[in-house]
Amino acid sequence: MAYVGARCTDAQSARRRWTAAEASTVVAALDSSGLSVAGFAAREDIDPQRLYMWRRRLRSDSSAAAPAFVEVHAAAVSAFEVVLRTGHVLRVAPSFDAGALRRLVAVLEDTSPSC
Repeated sequence: MAYVGARCTDAQSARRRWTAAEASTVVAALDSSGLSVAGFAAREDIDPQRLYMWRRRLRSDSSAAAPAFVEVHAAAVSAFEVVLRTGHVLRVAPSFDAGALRRLVAVLEDTSPSC
């Protein structure tokens, strides 16, 4: 059986067994064709369900080999804002002193009269 493009020249092509390499070649041709699965299948005389199955299997095989985690680099930390219940907004630098910030928040949120 000769395989030409995405077509099998064997008269029994509806019943033939496709190799993984042939399936991969056909799916690559489908992806690069710009056609829908139905359009490509009609053009190449291949059952659309076969194409869906090949594509699903090939993608699941390649996703199994993909890394589970991708390294992420944190961007430089810039100042952030803290909005208090009183409506005050504090812009805090990345190198803030946590103790000083706590004292400032306590003073700004104190609702008792200051006199």
